[in-house]
Amino acid sequence: MATKAYLSAPVATHSLPKGIPYIIGNEAAERFSFYGMKGILTIFMTKYLFLLDASPGEPMNRSEAVARYHDFNAWVYLTPILGAFIADAWLGKYRTILSLSIVYCLGHLALALMGAPGMGAESWMMTGLYLIALGSGGIKPCVSAHVGDQFGQTNSHWLTKVFGWFYVAINVGAALSTLATPLLLEYYGPHWAFGVPGVLMAIATVLFWMGRNVFVHIPARGVAFFREVFSPQGLLALAKLMIIFSFVAVFWALFDQTGSSWVLQAEDLNREWMGVEWLPSQIQAINPIMIVTLVPVFSYLLYPFLDRFFAMTPLRKISIGLFVMVPGFAMVSFLQSWIDSGQTPSISWQLLAYVLLTASEVMVSITCLEFAYTQAPTSMKSVVMAMFLASVSLGNYFTAAVNKFILIEKGDSALMTETVRQDLGNAESAVRNYFEMHQEQLPRTEEGQALVGEMLDPWGSPLHYRMINRNSFRIVSLGNDQQRLTPDDLMVEVIVSRPSTDQGNDAPLNWRERRMVALLGDQGREQVQRERGGVPTIEFTAEESVGGAVKLEGAAYFWFWTWTMLVTAILFVFVAYFYVPRTYMQEESRSSEAQADLH
Repeated sequence: MATKAYLSAPVATHSLPKGIPYIIGNEAAERFSFYGMKGILTIFMTKYLFLLDASPGEPMNRSEAVARYHDFNAWVYLTPILGAFIADAWLGKYRTILSLSIVYCLGHLALALMGAPGMGAESWMMTGLYLIALGSGGIKPCVSAHVGDQFGQTNSHWLTKVFGWFYVAINVGAALSTLATPLLLEYYGPHWAFGVPGVLMAIATVLFWMGRNVFVHIPARGVAFFREVFSPQGLLALAKLMIIFSFVAVFWALFDQTGSSWVLQAEDLNREWMGVEWLPSQIQAINPIMIVTLVPVFSYLLYPFLDRFFAMTPLRKISIGLFVMVPGFAMVSFLQSWIDSGQTPSISWQLLAYVLLTASEVMVSITCLEFAYTQAPTSMKSVVMAMFLASVSLGNYFTAAVNKFILIEKGDSALMTETVRQDLGNAESAVRNYFEMHQEQLPRTEEGQALVGEMLDPWGSPLHYRMINRNSFRIVSLGNDQQRLTPDDLMVEVIVSRPSTDQGNDAPLNWRERRMVALLGDQGREQVQRERGGVPTIEFTAEESVGGAVKLEGAAYFWFWTWTMLVTAILFVFVAYFYVPRTYMQEESRSSEAQADLH
């Protein structure tokens, strides 16, 4: 019995292609998988990873966790180039997506096995992240290009709406997973939190396989593909688009910090909203929820309204979106400055910043995705999708590089002599006296510096004070080199534990707390009680370190990104003005056999 041939070109029809529901369902499940895993990654690295080995080490530094998060994001969005070449030159999009989805599932399995024998927890994590980066990244350009391949010229009027639905499916899956996965991590631990997204990825793979008979399968072009990519037409198309993508990369450098620096900021906020205490990782869910809300508003109301006054071309949408990002990041910059001064602002301020961020995403990301597809010659759809995704990688590499650059190496612990300890201890005592005399409030940075600035370290340099938040501060000796922010800095960071008025101190222990007690015994139990506010009186816990600080922290970190975005948006206006677009669509099949297959 002969095997039924797959449809290899779109047919001339005004109807929606039959394969679209399978693609949308697959994307929703796959995005639940990806965003569920990624949404908890930063918190996991700073609070859980060190507890998975039999002998716990130290929690990962915040800046290091942010850098690793963005390194992973960069891998995810760089491997699409490999996936695109495999799809267009060898396997075709359908078989590439199916085979790399299996690699993707294996990556989730490795994450779920963290703490298992054979490798350390960090090695399991890195193995899982590399496999997910290959699987998730490899299918990205193929999936979005596979959507476009289902359309011909006759039904291309559906394309904008379907790319909108495609983005909505992404964000429905992302919203559900971002709300659910942090709860799995909190109460059931990393194995369930990373295992459930793996199950969803398996479901996504099955859904995609079920649509094989109604998909348009554009065949791989083999060696001819390379000739077309490196043809004058292909190189010109790539060169023009890379100019646009380089500016969009800065957008992604800021946007993807919602999963890293914004999550860490949320730990210092009052997270009670609508009568619910939200986990820091859950706050990210507002972005996909807002996407689902704003996509139809922009598509059916705002864009048609603005079109009455001036043409809302894709490049104009992107340009406006870049400017909208600026006040969004400025808002979290102001929010961090309040935290730096000892306040505990409401999470609602960060949620308002998310609204602006999401509006920017709708105008930049969705528009650029569609624009990239239409600007790609028909033989290069996956490659151009990959280059668009590489802009996300470039942005994340930029963010990771900044966080690595500002992270100072640890110094020699032998430099922390008893004389230095005594000097830092005297400064700490002065701060504690201020605390007792000012209604249990720590001095702000300027006030604390006035307290300790007259105190000298053994090398004759004044000590330095910094308020981190309302419950922590840092005192620094410049050390032997007498220079700030070097590995010779000698520091003591002090955390204030306050008795809690919350009656929930007797609530059952969550997974992390149970693990700390199991590994550390009485010491772990005391630490859990301290974190819960289960101390009878205010306690000060000091931790010494040599080096290991960051060059850019607090509000200064967020303002750096805000100004970077503003300069980028201004420069993009000139690029958009001179860019001349050219549209390419897939040719339609006119054969009666193809019409019969579809209908």
